[in-house]
Amino acid sequence: MNDSRTTVEPFGGTVNVMFSDAMIASTKDALLLHREGEDPAFYIPLRDIYFEFLTETGTERDVPGRGRTRYWNVQAVGESAQDVMWAHDEPPPELAPIRQHAAFDPSRMRIEAVPQEDVVHVPHAP
Repeated sequence: MNDSRTTVEPFGGTVNVMFSDAMIASTKDALLLHREGEDPAFYIPLRDIYFEFLTETGTERDVPGRGRTRYWNVQAVGESAQDVMWAHDEPPPELAPIRQHAAFDPSRMRIEAVPQEDVVHVPHAP
């Protein structure tokens, strides 16, 4: 990354996003964005998000350093919440890896990140 205060790296493990009792996203290909002064954020590939629970809101904001940002509402198991997911359509070059990914508001969604176990292969002796 060109900006030493911002990094994007693959998360080695599984990330599940839940709302109420519904699974909204599940992936082994999450990215973790670290930006100075902010909590780390998981970005989930759009292909791993269950859009049947989400509705685009029409809310768009120009977020400094991230570009145009679109938002989605969630509805599942009789509950709903607004603007809980967002995606940056054309992030700046230093954030290019998060294109075609979305993040969720961790204060309103349950995000479970399970690191992949380091499994060392030990051959069996005959």
